[in-house]
Amino acid sequence: MSEYPDNWVVLEILTQDHKPIYKVLAGWSGGYLGSDCWKLNSGIVEVRELDNSWVFIGHSGNQYVCDKDQYKLRMNNAGIYEDLLAAYPNTIRMMPEDTDWKKVSALMLAEDKANNLEFKKLWNDKLNQLLSSPPA
Repeated sequence: MSEYPDNWVVLEILTQDHKPIYKVLAGWSGGYLGSDCWKLNSGIVEVRELDNSWVFIGHSGNQYVCDKDQYKLRMNNAGIYEDLLAAYPNTIRMMPEDTDWKKVSALMLAEDKANNLEFKKLWNDKLNQLLSSPPA
């Protein structure tokens, strides 16, 4: 599913093991008859660049197609941002507007590959240990 927010920012959130994850905080203006609303995506796993937009793909598979000129807080998402800062001090920050999202995406992909390689090595070491152990 694709989302097309009116405005957006990316939050860097430090996990308990101090590794950053990145999430889109998106806002939609309700207009005359509707209400403003916001969404926080499931966590960015990939970023693609279009001519006028960034496409952020989340863990859930949802895509946030974000206009490059609308990186900002507005009334529709500023309140929840302030609430998150108050609830989780020193763990959340808004990424700068001039962040190179392609580099962030490359770092996330490299970390994911490294984590998978570590898992494979641990798995192979454990398997080798089990296979080389004498039967009980």
